[in-house]
Order: sequence, then C-alpha cells, then structure tokens
Amino acid sequence: MSGKEILSAFRNDLSNYSPEQLTHIHEPGVWSIGQMYDHIILVAHEYLDNAEACARLTKEQPLGKTQMGKQLMKDGGFPPVKIRLPDEMNTPPNNTDNKEVLANRIDKVIERLEQWEVDIDLVNPNYKIEHGGFGWLNAKEWVELVEMHSRHHLRQQKELERYI
Repeated sequence: MSGKEILSAFRNDLSNYSPEQLTHIHEPGVWSIGQMYDHIILVAHEYLDNAEACARLTKEQPLGKTQMGKQLMKDGGFPPVKIRLPDEMNTPPNNTDNKEVLANRIDKVIERLEQWEVDIDLVNPNYKIEHGGFGWLNAKEWVELVEMHSRHHLRQQKELERYI
C-alpha cells in the first residue's frame, strides 16, 4: 500500500469510532486512538517538511544512512515491535481533536503526498537532510518514510481498538 492508501484507510476508519472511543485512554502511558492519529499526522508533516527541505538544497550531501537506516530501507518498513522514544521526545500527542478535525488534517497530508508524486523525481537524490536515527535521507526516502511510519501504526490501531 502507498502512504496515501494507508492514510486514506485511517481516515475511513474514523467513522468507526464514537467521540468517546476516539479519546479513550485505556491506562496511563497508553495513547488513545485520537492520540495515535495526531502522532501519525504530525510525523507525516515533519517528514514531508524534510522532503521539501531537501528540494531547496543546492549542495549535495556525500554522507549516507546509518546501519539502522540502511536496514529500514532494505526491509521496507519498521520492525514489528513497539518503539518508545526517549522521554524528552515522547510528549503525549493531542487528545482533543474530533473526527472532523482529524479527517481534515489527514486530507492535508494526503494532498501533500499527491504533490510529491509529481515532484519527487525532480529532486536531486544527493540533496539530503539528516534523520536522528536513520542518517542522511533524500526527498524520496523522506516521502517513503511517511508510508513506513503510518503502516507501522496499523498494529497499534488494532491493539487500541481492543480497548474500546
């Protein structure tokens, strides 16, 4: 599935949740479904911002990916394990957006991805921005990361649905 298809599926799934289910927190430290959506949207925009930053560069970057970044790209996705960021990077996502707001926010990400389908081949693949864990990624890799990250959260969605 493409990033657009995964995000469209998340958008369609919004209709399955009541307002209470969307914001329900099963236990401390576990996100609500709404928080998961907020996280996916924020990270997608961050990755697309980095793809845009690559497109604005004028100097090639000779450095490449870390071992973890190489493995991620080779595997085409994140490993099937829960990933917890360090506490300083793990602020709980917003839990106040309703279905309509989340749907509109997802639509904006999908619009940006559609534009990248047109523009991606115009960006020099040696124009790169550094990812803290994966190393130096070019615009195409940042766009691919949107799909990989969103797909990674499909497992979390199923788990959270068991709690509501």
